Amino acid sequence: MNEIQSGTGRGRLGDPLQQFMKFFSSGSALLMLATAIAVVWANVDYVSYDHFWHSKFGISSELFSVEMGLTHWINDGLMAIFFFVVGLEIKREFLAGELSSFKQASLPIFAAIGGMVVPIALYMMFGFEGTASKGWGIPMATDIAFSLGILSLLGKRVPLALKVFLTALAIVDDLGAVLVIALFYGGDLQWMNLLIAGGLLIVLTIANLRNIQNLKLYTFLGFIIWYLFLQSGVNGPGSGLHATIAGVLIAFTIPARPKVHVNEFLARIKSGLTRFDSVPKSENERVLTDDQLYAINDINYSVKKVQSPLQLIEHQFHGFISLFVLPVFALANAGVTLIHHGEGSGEVFTTLSLAIAFSLVVGKGIGITFFSWLAVRLGIAVKPKRSSWLSFLGLAFLGGIGFTMSIFIASLGFKGSAELLNQAKIGIFVGSIIAGLAGFYLLKYSLRKDEESKPITTR
Repeated sequence: MNEIQSGTGRGRLGDPLQQFMKFFSSGSALLMLATAIAVVWANVDYVSYDHFWHSKFGISSELFSVEMGLTHWINDGLMAIFFFVVGLEIKREFLAGELSSFKQASLPIFAAIGGMVVPIALYMMFGFEGTASKGWGIPMATDIAFSLGILSLLGKRVPLALKVFLTALAIVDDLGAVLVIALFYGGDLQWMNLLIAGGLLIVLTIANLRNIQNLKLYTFLGFIIWYLFLQSGVNGPGSGLHATIAGVLIAFTIPARPKVHVNEFLARIKSGLTRFDSVPKSENERVLTDDQLYAINDINYSVKKVQSPLQLIEHQFHGFISLFVLPVFALANAGVTLIHHGEGSGEVFTTLSLAIAFSLVVGKGIGITFFSWLAVRLGIAVKPKRSSWLSFLGLAFLGGIGFTMSIFIASLGFKGSAELLNQAKIGIFVGSIIAGLAGFYLLKYSLRKDEESKPITTR
């Protein structure tokens, strides 16, 4: 971690963490475009927006049948894939990444805890009752795409240590959001479906422990597990334990060990090339001999199996998530209306909106910064060199960009109230915009000051 903290470990930017940051930051522009389209569409023609995304769509066969609105397919289906990739990232970081040791993980973990606890506490201080009280989980979320996207606007002046810190914080934050959704945002359950799903997860876990890497097995059983989670509620699809939880649990069963160890890879490739070159050439230069084909097959096997299924899937899905899943989610869910439709008071920015915006901005700012400072003060963690606490406050504000995850939790908490959901979206929008601007300009100022100051190691 010293290499990262000093900001000299630029070579590490080629690892999967950089790919993770690159994909999500590059997708943030598309996410913003989808959000703008959704807001304009919802306010110009709310009826068509609402009708389109709530239109029913069904899939049926001899074994299963599901019919849901288009929004539910996105929130319960596509977002399950999103959480599956998040689960892969969490697992990889805890096994061999920036969260793999207590020393590496302590600072972002403490920061993430503060960034969840303080916003929840501030929201609860508003004393909401009834359905509005269910929104306490909304301000605890951090949007990876937008936060990394804004951080990328500051370019190379951002030390690698701060990029790693924000990414790790967002990953731990996502894990906290997953636990909150699983424990507090589900309905009455059909336990038999969950017991069967649990049994299948055990089967996949055993397959993982035996390093069985047949992805068809994980895909087939994974789909069944997702379907059982989807049908785990007594009131129909999506009313029980949320199906996105299945995505995370399935991700934890994906093997992280390669069949060909990295230390053996070059030797196997060289051996295959030597075999290929030593085989007598065929008279027909356009046709390979059997021995040459065997050598190529060995090389192909080594190339494929030096990557674990976890890394292979994670790499393949990042583009799909950032360039398709999240923009589609925003298009279907970000349609906040500034003009009143239907019943209710018709107020746009209410106390609920204020509570969410305030909790996102102030709660994240105080929570992340204070808990980080506390971890360093107690000697549990070490602050990166040449990074001031003002820079940490800027990062903390970027953590207040809730957007995707906040809207998702709001859609679960206020499922039965379109009016409260719209008010919540407005609060999320306002809070995320303020947090993003505050984080960007504060970081821009503090990083310039950090560059002007002499390197000082602080505890």
